[in-house]
Amino acid sequence: MIDGPYFVLTVLGVLGTGLVAGVFCAFSTFVMRGLAALPPAQGVAAMQAVNRAAVRPAFMAVFLGSTALAVVIAVVTFVLWPDEGTVELLLGSALHLFGSFGVTMSANVPRNDALARLDPGAPEAAAYWPRYVREWTAWNHIRTVASGAAAVSYLLAVA
Repeated sequence: MIDGPYFVLTVLGVLGTGLVAGVFCAFSTFVMRGLAALPPAQGVAAMQAVNRAAVRPAFMAVFLGSTALAVVIAVVTFVLWPDEGTVELLLGSALHLFGSFGVTMSANVPRNDALARLDPGAPEAAAYWPRYVREWTAWNHIRTVASGAAAVSYLLAVA
């Protein structure tokens, strides 16, 4: 069994990736549906406000902290190569780094940036909004599953 500081890192990894999965799950299951039900100008304006609010310390500490922990856990695992939990630790780190952080940076953030450039009341915003909701939400489902699976994988490593 993993113990000591390595155990603490892994438990923090479980908590961090689990919290991130919860935030993403909320968006996938009801936030985006609620925003999509609004008239396009209101939905765009609301999502722009949400995106601005997301880059505040509370969420960024959890999201970037979990990402940093995933890197640390992966590096420590490669260096120590423990007798137990190696596969689970590396899998958890890969799921979070690629499926959560990587998808965020390559799929969700570019869509958020494109949305931020639009005037909510403009025809371009109304035309882009349905596509944005569909694509952003599809990628968010991936982030949700990857973050949740990372938390489970880390948990299995310490179980």
